[in-house]
Amino acid sequence: MLHRVLADIVVTVHFGFVVFVVVGGLIALRWPRVLWLHVPSVLYSVWIIVFSITCPLTPLERSLRERAGEGRYEESFIERYVEGVLYPGDMLRQAQAAAALVVVASWVALVVRAGRAGRCPPFIQRR
Repeated sequence: MLHRVLADIVVTVHFGFVVFVVVGGLIALRWPRVLWLHVPSVLYSVWIIVFSITCPLTPLERSLRERAGEGRYEESFIERYVEGVLYPGDMLRQAQAAAALVVVASWVALVVRAGRAGRCPPFIQRR
């Protein structure tokens, strides 16, 4: 029972991270200091996608599920919980592009807003 609950917590954290990667820039429009967490989260996510690396949360969840007596699964977190639920399974690249568009658009909005306010965002220095 404990292992199943822990696995469910890992899934919740993992899903929260994915959501934060996509909408963290929009959250930063309200709370700009969130960028200090959002930028590395996006970079980490891009690194995982580009190099086809398994996020450490996925094997942790798998291990906890096995200890709970559940069957082992081999697919990634995205394949298991997101594909076919939030978007059709054959549209992974389009979903990634849409997420990237949201991230870039939010960052552009942050820069524009900072420019209008006459101040630089924390990641850009004036010359």
